[in-house]
Amino acid sequence: MKNEQIKPETYDVTIRAMEHRGSGRAVYWRENELGNKKKLRLTIPQTLPGEEVRVTVDRPDKKRWWTMPQEILTESPERVEPPCPHFVKCGGCVWQHWAYESQLAHKTESVKNGLEEQGFDPGRVKPAIGMKEPWHYRNKMEFTFSTDGKMGLHEQGNFRGIIPLETCLIAGNEMVDAAMIVSNWAKEFELPGYDKDAHTGLLRHLMVRQSFNTGEIMLGVFATASPDGELDRAVRELISRIERNAPQVKSVMWLENNDWADRAQSEETHCLFGRDYIYDEMAGYRFRLWFDTFFQTNPRQAEVLVDEALKLGKPEAHEKMIDLFCGVGTFSLPFASRVKALAGIEIVESSIASAKRNAEDNGLVNTTFLAKDARKGIDQMLEEFGHPELLMLDPPRSGAGGKVMRRIGRAKPDRIVYVSCNPDTFATDCKELEPFGYQLESVQPVDMFPHTFHVELVALLTRS
Repeated sequence: MKNEQIKPETYDVTIRAMEHRGSGRAVYWRENELGNKKKLRLTIPQTLPGEEVRVTVDRPDKKRWWTMPQEILTESPERVEPPCPHFVKCGGCVWQHWAYESQLAHKTESVKNGLEEQGFDPGRVKPAIGMKEPWHYRNKMEFTFSTDGKMGLHEQGNFRGIIPLETCLIAGNEMVDAAMIVSNWAKEFELPGYDKDAHTGLLRHLMVRQSFNTGEIMLGVFATASPDGELDRAVRELISRIERNAPQVKSVMWLENNDWADRAQSEETHCLFGRDYIYDEMAGYRFRLWFDTFFQTNPRQAEVLVDEALKLGKPEAHEKMIDLFCGVGTFSLPFASRVKALAGIEIVESSIASAKRNAEDNGLVNTTFLAKDARKGIDQMLEEFGHPELLMLDPPRSGAGGKVMRRIGRAKPDRIVYVSCNPDTFATDCKELEPFGYQLESVQPVDMFPHTFHVELVALLTRS
């Protein structure tokens, strides 16, 4: 009964900061029936610092509330017109309304703030390196099918809502065209999308990845059934349409997934057309990419990231190097060609298999790759490989963690190159190295994901 008496209220508030997922933050002080002031923290997407906005809050009795802006009363001079027709609803590019130079400045400040909170000198942070053309930069996209079979992107603030795809300004045009072939095919054959609640339906996701250097495209259809039997005619028609209209598609994969978790994974994999991988190139090295291969999704900026890592690390021909969280060898290969020997460590066995194959494809014979947890892998490599002068790590968003960082500190490499996609966990990890005599020398943010809140960085730490 108490909740039924609470009525929505409308407030005019000022955006004071941006929260970690790219929405504006504001605070409203309201009085309750006893005259006591209560703080209401508001999260308001599609707003900018300094803007005054009007919002309606359905439950003003709460301490926190997420709401879309009802009206922008005072616009920021940094506001621009979003070019994408899906921007208002889409949960992807949340900063299309923010001038790109201002996005870069904010990302630089976010890196500085994370380091300053851990006691580091923010003056070590250089301005973020952006893109000259910050559109059509992604080489991989994952689209979702709604229950009625329409394909699109998740709606902002509503994970179950799917926005039918018309265009995507951060994906390559050929990727979007290939995706639309699958989308139109699914609609014409009236193939049902997957219902996350009832766990029924056929089509779950469509993965599209393209090499910007070779032009090759892979399509991965994630479905709950085999492509054989009742689906045989529909699948043959899909392949025919792709052959006629998308000659750049070199791989079509059908990936069975009946797991309740809403992830693009495969329990049984079928190659419907072409190879089960495509070729890509980066920084002068060739890579094979399977449907589940982790690879930098912005190849242009990834080359910038590799170049900055090489500048900071300064690998020399007489040195040994360890590459932690090496993946498929994105950084390993460019560094391996410059050092005496390189050892890569990665817990994902399929990535290690790919790293070995990529090293072989590029004629590198001075590499060793180990499929093992980072901390245990360091111990094994120090025993078998010897002391490294240079160590590199590129951990997941959660960071490397204290145990791994302290193990790195005890290994005493002369120089550490740290690549991170999370400034906060990066700063926390670096703090663990201080007792071992390491100093943070330089931090270079690189904007890998324009029009989003994400920022990547590469840093150098040296041992005094």
